[in-house]
Amino acid sequence: MATAAQGTSAVVEKAPKKQVVVDVAAPSRREFLYYIWGGSMALLLGQATAGLIWFALPRFREGEFGGTFRFSGGDIPAAGEPPLAIPEGRFHIAHLEDGRLVTLYGVCTHLGCLPKWDDPNVRFNCPCHGSQYNRDGTWITGPAPRGLDRFRTTVSFTNGEVEQQDEVGTPIPVNGREISEIAIDTGDRVNGPAHGVTL
Repeated sequence: MATAAQGTSAVVEKAPKKQVVVDVAAPSRREFLYYIWGGSMALLLGQATAGLIWFALPRFREGEFGGTFRFSGGDIPAAGEPPLAIPEGRFHIAHLEDGRLVTLYGVCTHLGCLPKWDDPNVRFNCPCHGSQYNRDGTWITGPAPRGLDRFRTTVSFTNGEVEQQDEVGTPIPVNGREISEIAIDTGDRVNGPAHGVTL
C-alpha cells in the first residue's frame, strides 16, 4: 500500500502556471466610467457657465428696445409741435416750446399703462387711472407717484457740439442750433421728476 501511495504521489505533478497577459495601455472598466463621469461634469459646467454669461450680459441691437435709437435732425418735431411717438422704442420725443428737447418713456409711472398724447388738451393722458402729464413729462394730476421717466439722450449739432442729458434727466437746450443727430439709449432710464418739481 505504501508503494501505491508513493506511486500516485509520483504521478501527480504540478501543472504548469498559465501566463496571464494584461494590456497596461487599455483602461479598465472603472477608469472608463471615471472618464465618462468627468467629461459629463465638465460639459455640464461649461454649458451652465455659458448660459449664465449669456443671461448676465444682454446684448441689444441698435434700433430695438434696450438698445440705442438714432434719428437725424429732420426727424425731430419742431419746438411746440406734438411729441413724436416711437412705439418700437416705447418713448416720445418732445421738443418743448422753449426749445429744449427731452425723451420720455411711454409708460405711466403708476401701474405701467401707456399714456397717449392728447393734442386738444396739450398733455399726456393715461387711459387706466387718469394720470396726466405735461409735454415735458412732469406730473399734473392722478395717482402716479412722479412724472414720466426719461431716457438718456445725446444730441449732436451740425456745428460739432454734443450735449448729453444729466443724471436727473433735465431737457437738453437746443438754443437755435441745428440738430445733426439724436441718440436715445433705451437701456439707460432716469426716474421722472417728483410732484411739483420742474426740470
